Amino acid sequence: MSVLDVFTPDAFGVKAMTDAILKIPFIPGRAGQVAGWQESGIATTSIMLEEKDGVLTFVNPTKRGSPGSSVAKQKRTARTLNVPHYQIDDGINADEVQGIRAFGEESMTQTVMALVNQRLAEFVQQGMDPTLEYQRLGALKGVIVNADASTLYDLFSEFGVTQTTEFNLEANVDNSATGAMRKVCASIVRSVAESLGGRPFSGIHALCGDALWEDLITNKEVVQTYLNQAEASQLRGNIAYEAVDFGGIRWENYRGSINGSAMIHTDKAHIFPVGVPGLFRTVYSPGDWVETVNTLGLPRYARQYPMHNGKGVHLEVQMNALSYCTQPAVLKIARRT
Repeated sequence: MSVLDVFTPDAFGVKAMTDAILKIPFIPGRAGQVAGWQESGIATTSIMLEEKDGVLTFVNPTKRGSPGSSVAKQKRTARTLNVPHYQIDDGINADEVQGIRAFGEESMTQTVMALVNQRLAEFVQQGMDPTLEYQRLGALKGVIVNADASTLYDLFSEFGVTQTTEFNLEANVDNSATGAMRKVCASIVRSVAESLGGRPFSGIHALCGDALWEDLITNKEVVQTYLNQAEASQLRGNIAYEAVDFGGIRWENYRGSINGSAMIHTDKAHIFPVGVPGLFRTVYSPGDWVETVNTLGLPRYARQYPMHNGKGVHLEVQMNALSYCTQPAVLKIARRT
């Protein structure tokens, strides 16, 4: 039996390979960890979002027995977003399994499968995981950008809202006597709460660029807040990529770059609420194969098929994911000066 014959049993079918890739530990970046993403599979390649503009009005008193005040009807707007398709192609050549000695068909299958799993793990951890993190970070900013810097979706335009003007944090200025930093933080918290309307939230998180972070942790007002507290240790030593709480916001130095450029501008922080059910969502569409048509999408897919020249097998890994914020008006930006 040829060593490559082990690729033909069910052990290497679409379902088995997809199950294998789903067992590989998913290690997301911070954007995937702190926002509380709600994940779900869908059976289509696009989603329709329906928005109802709730109108909050004050009701004037009317005479008893007379007609009451009329209420404006809620407007409903539907938008369709296509789920992007991400795919990595590779293969295993016959030479790569040439030296595998068969102690029996089952052992041979397990040995070759270990090679397949190793390759799949590389695709996921070096390709799909960073791609999903980059997409989710874009959703936290309100503008989802592709790796080539083109815009996939501007959520503000899609939802017809205007992002709040950037808050001037002035972290590099000593205004500790006036409490200016704390006042700005209070304004940010109020702005987030107002954008959420009546929806409750458990906290506010900020992912910071490097320069803003350094000004923040050395700001006199922040340092004075932590003096004589157990948390003062957070401000000692090297605390790059750590987090501090100040002004009702948890500030965190974000670590991540793409093509040598920081994924968050060095002078800015992107701010968003946490603990809001359904605010941040990721949907997964089904793979584009016959076996997966009209099925609920999974986070990852993998399959193999023989090369036409008989010299090996092709490997394919794909992800069909879209991450978005259902209420982009809550997304805020702070800058250093």
